[in-house]
Amino acid sequence: MKKILIIFSIVTFFVSCKETKTKKAAEVKNQQVDSTANQVIEVAAFKGQQVTGVTLTDAGRIFVNFPRWRKGVDNSVVEITNTTVQKSYPDENWNSWEIGQPVVANKFVGVQSVIAFENQLYVLDTRSQLFENVLDAPRLFVFDLTTDKLVKTYVLDKNSYHPDSYINDLRIDKKTQKIYLTDSGNSGIVIIDIKSGRSRRVLDNHKSTAAEQGFLTFGGKKWKNTIHSDGIALDTVNDRLYFHALTGYSLYSIATNMLNSEDEKSMEKSVRFEAKTAAPDGMLFDDNGNLYFADLENNKIQYRKPDGSIHTLVEGDMIKWADTFSIYNNYLYFTNSRINEVTADISNLTFTLNKTKLAK
Repeated sequence: MKKILIIFSIVTFFVSCKETKTKKAAEVKNQQVDSTANQVIEVAAFKGQQVTGVTLTDAGRIFVNFPRWRKGVDNSVVEITNTTVQKSYPDENWNSWEIGQPVVANKFVGVQSVIAFENQLYVLDTRSQLFENVLDAPRLFVFDLTTDKLVKTYVLDKNSYHPDSYINDLRIDKKTQKIYLTDSGNSGIVIIDIKSGRSRRVLDNHKSTAAEQGFLTFGGKKWKNTIHSDGIALDTVNDRLYFHALTGYSLYSIATNMLNSEDEKSMEKSVRFEAKTAAPDGMLFDDNGNLYFADLENNKIQYRKPDGSIHTLVEGDMIKWADTFSIYNNYLYFTNSRINEVTADISNLTFTLNKTKLAK
């Protein structure tokens, strides 16, 4: 009997060990699945060319842009057809302007953002070079993505921008037939009427559009710069426009119907403080109401759920100043513009376009 009990104990021990091993293997497998869900995948790389904006069309065409912050910019706008082919968009002539040349109507000067919307590509030209005052009125070029031809140019009215304006990013509101743009050089929001083409400026030097400080901190070192209203995102479900200064930690919003008000004071009073967040650059909503933005100082991409809670999507060395976002096929695409790392010479720096899965 004693012998039988000993054999039974040995068998039970080995069965227990096997079950424990199987359980641990399952846990490891689950952890691997969780970790790959937030994997960052490189889509394209640009050596010596500092990328900022990215947009994807409904058909999956990819466009990126490169601002003219220094000499040696090869293209203002390119279409990425695969990881090795980057084609001047819409052609080489549009991208051929160089610093010091006369400014002409149909050549890009300083492109900061690109947005694909309903089979059209909107190209935001700051008309600024080398972080200097505008050379002429900032404008928005609109190209038909079927023909790749220019179909409309919105030129900002004189009262809607300042000499030191840097029109930074935009969102298109189909319901109100308006285009909203941020000004990070001189705080404020510009509104373009799609039908008339006229533009007006609102929340000019308002607390909600102004920078809160003149620096960000990276690895204990201050990156000194004052950047006003920058990130902008449109909540099409609740009809609210969200915006954020880059050197600041406050997220604000306003109802889009208030942006039509002629009463500036009422408009200003209707601005709502939403939350304290990390210092971001671009921002974007997904279809589930999650607002994506970067934590620039800590190499993260975060998102704010509709309930107001803030979560980290991805973090690490593959996030280096996540500048601009676009969504396609359940992936969040983002550019790494590495702005805080840049010195005078960027010829040996590589800037990337990456993607990662959206939040579940």
